Amino acid sequence: MVDVSAKAATERVAIAEGYVRMRPATLALVLKGNAKKGDVLGAARLAGIMAAKRTHELIPLCHPLALTKVTVDLAKDGTRGLRIEAMAKVTGQTGVEMEALTAVSVACLTVYDMVKAVERTMRIEGIRLIEKSGGRSGHYRARR
Repeated sequence: MVDVSAKAATERVAIAEGYVRMRPATLALVLKGNAKKGDVLGAARLAGIMAAKRTHELIPLCHPLALTKVTVDLAKDGTRGLRIEAMAKVTGQTGVEMEALTAVSVACLTVYDMVKAVERTMRIEGIRLIEKSGGRSGHYRARR
């Protein structure tokens, strides 16, 4: 594990995004809350938040962090599926990019799991860091 003890504790924020592409009929089912497994959006949101909190258990050598805030937002992306965005925040000595990316990844997987019986052709794509702030490397924003 990288030694971060010499780094200053600063506020650090990371935002990541990802997409679950699906047929319009599957998207309608998800948005109406009519999936057999229940509330897809609510379950995916909760799964993403829980995953962010456990990132250090999933990614080797990742520091355990006392996260101060995690949000996971799911929104319709045209007729092609869902856009999922996660934000992780901490005041600490290392960044929260992995936590935001893990939250998005697990939220996407949860959507897939909950409606795979309806459509197995869904695609998870475009998972990436879109913004980070804090720390020595400063502010980063991806091009859209």
